[in-house]
Amino acid sequence: MFLEEATMKLKLANFRIKDKSNFISMRLQEVRRVHSTKHIKPYVLGKGQIRLIKKLNPQYIAGFIDGEGSFWVSIYRDETMKNKIFCRAEFSIELRADDREILERIRKTLGCGKIYECKYERYGWYPHVKYKVSRLDEIAEILIPFFKKNPLQAKKAETFQYFKKIIQKRMNKEHLTKKGVKEITKLQGKIRSLGKKHRSETARIRENRTSSGVGR
Repeated sequence: MFLEEATMKLKLANFRIKDKSNFISMRLQEVRRVHSTKHIKPYVLGKGQIRLIKKLNPQYIAGFIDGEGSFWVSIYRDETMKNKIFCRAEFSIELRADDREILERIRKTLGCGKIYECKYERYGWYPHVKYKVSRLDEIAEILIPFFKKNPLQAKKAETFQYFKKIIQKRMNKEHLTKKGVKEITKLQGKIRSLGKKHRSETARIRENRTSSGVGR
């Protein structure tokens, strides 16, 4: 009887030790997973690295942008402008930092734009990277012709049409007139209405945060 009781206690002790060891191991893995992304270092690709980046199928890029791309126009006051108003257009894709390679390949294929680091540590989110095209000549001469050859299919197709009209007005310098600004503002409103985010939480919050605010 004594031997059986001692054996049971020994098994129970071994189980507790093993269970605690597994728990510690899981916690360490979780910590490593968070820190491996949270402390990512910004880097600039060298010429050799750029040559190694493979281009993507243009139709794949169009489909990817249908889901992840953003066309945006800002109108703000600028005292240096003739009518005190400036209009700035921008196309961008923002992803988590560990998806940087896909943005590098999109940039290589399109041949324009820049990639920027976006850090959200104070919110408890993973770092992001943003591919952005904001130069008017690159939008007009590279981006718009690309989408004419590889049309968008989803909701972004309608947004792109309003965006393209704004670019055409910018190229024609219509943004320097009151009438032009009024027309651009109307088009901007249509882009906004198509791109409204959910009020409860944005896609970035859903992707990065748990109920405690720590990235998954």
